[in-house]
Amino acid sequence: MNKNSISLIDSIIPIIILIGLLALNVFLYGDGSLDGANQLALLLGTGVAVVIGLKNKIDWNHILKGISKSISATTPALIILLLIGALAGTWLISGIVPSMIYYGLQILNPKIFLFASCIICAIVSLASGSSWSTIATVGIALLGIGDALEISTGMVAGSIISGAYFGDKLSPLSDTTNLAPAMAGTDLFTHIRYMLYTTVPSYIITLVIFLFIGFSIDTTVSNNDIEVLLQTLNQSFHITPWLFLVPAILFILIIKKVPSIPALLIGALLGGIFAVIFQPDIIKQIADTGASFVKSHPFEVFTGIELQYLKASYMGVINAMGNSTSIVTDNAMMNDLLSSGGMYGMLNTIWLIICAMCFGGAMEAIGALKKISQSIIRYAESTGSLIAATACTCLFFNTTASDQYLSIVVPGKMYSDAFRKKNLAPENLSRTLEDSGTVTSVLVPWNTCGATQSGVLGVATIIYLPFCFFNIISPIMTIIYGYFDIKIRRIKD
Repeated sequence: MNKNSISLIDSIIPIIILIGLLALNVFLYGDGSLDGANQLALLLGTGVAVVIGLKNKIDWNHILKGISKSISATTPALIILLLIGALAGTWLISGIVPSMIYYGLQILNPKIFLFASCIICAIVSLASGSSWSTIATVGIALLGIGDALEISTGMVAGSIISGAYFGDKLSPLSDTTNLAPAMAGTDLFTHIRYMLYTTVPSYIITLVIFLFIGFSIDTTVSNNDIEVLLQTLNQSFHITPWLFLVPAILFILIIKKVPSIPALLIGALLGGIFAVIFQPDIIKQIADTGASFVKSHPFEVFTGIELQYLKASYMGVINAMGNSTSIVTDNAMMNDLLSSGGMYGMLNTIWLIICAMCFGGAMEAIGALKKISQSIIRYAESTGSLIAATACTCLFFNTTASDQYLSIVVPGKMYSDAFRKKNLAPENLSRTLEDSGTVTSVLVPWNTCGATQSGVLGVATIIYLPFCFFNIISPIMTIIYGYFDIKIRRIKD
């Protein structure tokens, strides 16, 4: 790379072109923009960044290495995405998700559903330390219940994401909760205690909003409609509390700090085993082998196990993990709920993440991200403006680098000296990183978090974004605290 840094104008040209293309895609394709149009926009933006880099005499191999490094950093996330797809498939055919919907319909009232969903996801995420796992398990079930109650999917997804990110943000088991204080130079529990000042008020405001929305919802679902849905689930699946053993085991593994990839794989395989045990009719339907399942082989007579059923079990579980799966019932509304894309359904999201990493890697390699960040920090003179600049930089990296971790690591390194020079304790920086970097990642459609949650829930980011109140309020809250000097800790002499 040449010694002369790239100019600010050159740095923002790829971003301007990308934003223009993304806006055009939303105008032309609407919710379908994530089916390929936005991916190509990111690749075109990458091409513009590469051309600008070459114009500034930046070596092509350097840019290519930057792109490769950016993509390789998302490898664990891509594997997790595939496993989430597999888990969703086996948890559907095993009856785990249908059982959650079944019991949830009997417990959750439509008026408090959004409020309760936000609390449930917060508790699970706080215990597990993972917003991704919470949304992929409990979140999917809650979305199904919300659909059955005829509540807007955007509202339900917003309440799920708000609760999940609240718990993730405060959990000592969360990777971002550990990463932020490490970048800022403080310890974990000081960081968590200091985050409570902004996080709890943001969450309380979120709950009040969801409670108000809930009581203003005019749903047409009657008790008779719910009873019909319950009967459909009962007729289609063997509903039993024993099925909750699988999610309980998965959450125990996560709490015990078992890495996400093996934990999700175990959860998916257990779902397949429980499907074979509890849902033989569903297995036969999914396998579609056309077998008659009549015992004839001596082994079958002796063990009571049909070899044809073993074949169907294998095929049914594999089909559910890998491909799109739909359980057909007599109820059209329930048919929409009882479907899963499996690993195949995650490929579009993976495509989006890879294209986003190409853009982020190219922008970082040509020095554009660093140049824009340096330009922002020059205007941070007061405590409030410094915290606001940090929050905006986190959002900027979530939008351009498309990665939640980069939005914490890079601003953390950038602003640590600036906070220290203003006599501000490092927990001010770590809190700001979490209040803005962690929670806003899910609001960007091409960010790894935004693409993942949109793919997992099957709800476009632009649809749930207006209802992610916690994620929207958190960065605003931390900026307000900065400008009004509320709970801003100074370094003692």
